[in-house]
Amino acid sequence: MHVPLLFFSAFLPGSLAFPHFPGVGSAGLLKRNGSDCDTGGPASFQNTTAQPDLCCFEYPGGLLLQTQFWDTNPPTGPSNGWTIHGLWPDNCDGTFEQNCDPSRDYHDISGLLTSQGAASTLKFMQTFWVDINGKNEQFWEHEWSTHGTCYSTLEPSCLPPGSPVGAEAVAFFVIVVNLFQTLPTYDWLAAAGISPDDSQTYSLADITSALQKASGVIPALDCRGSTISQISWYFNIKGSVIDGEFLRIDAPFQGSCASNGLLYPVKGFSNSTNTTASPSAASSAAVTFTPTTIPLPSSSASTTIPITITSVHSSPASVTASATPPAVSTSFKTSITVL
Repeated sequence: MHVPLLFFSAFLPGSLAFPHFPGVGSAGLLKRNGSDCDTGGPASFQNTTAQPDLCCFEYPGGLLLQTQFWDTNPPTGPSNGWTIHGLWPDNCDGTFEQNCDPSRDYHDISGLLTSQGAASTLKFMQTFWVDINGKNEQFWEHEWSTHGTCYSTLEPSCLPPGSPVGAEAVAFFVIVVNLFQTLPTYDWLAAAGISPDDSQTYSLADITSALQKASGVIPALDCRGSTISQISWYFNIKGSVIDGEFLRIDAPFQGSCASNGLLYPVKGFSNSTNTTASPSAASSAAVTFTPTTIPLPSSSASTTIPITITSVHSSPASVTASATPPAVSTSFKTSITVL
C-alpha cells in the first residue's frame, strides 16, 4: 500500500480525530527542504542492482518501522489514542545502526522546530509524542540522535544548499508525525469493536486481523507480559525519506505477544480513579461512578470529590472523568453537565 505523505489530510475518521495543525502534514516545509529525488526507481530492499545515490535511496537501513506506544500505567497521551515511539531505519535482517553521527546530536528540539517553521509539528508532538516520565525533550533528542542520524537520505549534504543547521532533524520530526497520522491504530481497532477494557482478552489474530483489514498489512505487536504495549508498522520507501513514497508491508518479524489472552487495558492514572459515564440525551445526566480500590474514610460520613473530565465522545455517547483523593466510599453519585 502506498502512502504519499505530502497529500495526507490532518483529519481522520473515528473517535480520535487528530486536531488540525497548520504545517503538520503540509507540503511547505518538506518542499523547502526537498530532495528532488525520483520515486520511480526501486524501493528500499527491493532493488536488484547497487544504487549509487544514497541521497535518493535509503541504505543500509531501508526497513522502516513506525513504532507506537500504548502506555497505561502511568498513561501517556490521550485516553483514546496511541502515541509515537519513533521511526527506525532497520537493516533487512532486523539489525540496525545507531548513533551514527554524534556531531549532529542536536539539543533543544522544541527550539529547533520553532525556529525553522515547524511549531505546529511541535504542538502535535507535545500531545502524541510524549515520554512516560515527562522528559519529552530527552526522548526526542534520543530518537533523533539514536535513529534519525542513521538515515542516508537525511545527510545534510542531501538537502538543498543553504539549508540551516538542523534542517534534516526538523524534516525527520515532521515526517514521523505525518506518517503517524496515517496510522490511526486506536480508531482502526475501535471500528472492529476492539476498545480498551480492563478485563476483556483478545487473541493476537483478533488484533492483527482487524488492523490488516483497515490498513492492508499485518503489523507486529509487543507485550509486557500479557498486556499490549507497542505496535510496529513496517515500510519500504521509494526515494528520500523527506519526500519519498512510503510503502506499507507486512511485518517481516513477529512481536513478543502471545497468541491468546492479550489485554488491551484502559489507560490508568496512578493517583486517581478513571470512570466512564454514559449521559442521556438531556443536557445534564445523573451518573453512577464505581471506583474499584478506594477505601472508606473513617473520620467523615461524606467527602467532596473533585471531578476532572478527561474526554468526551459523541458516538457512543460517553464522558470519561477522573476522581482524585481524598478517598470516598466504594460508590457515589454525581451530576455531569454535557455541553
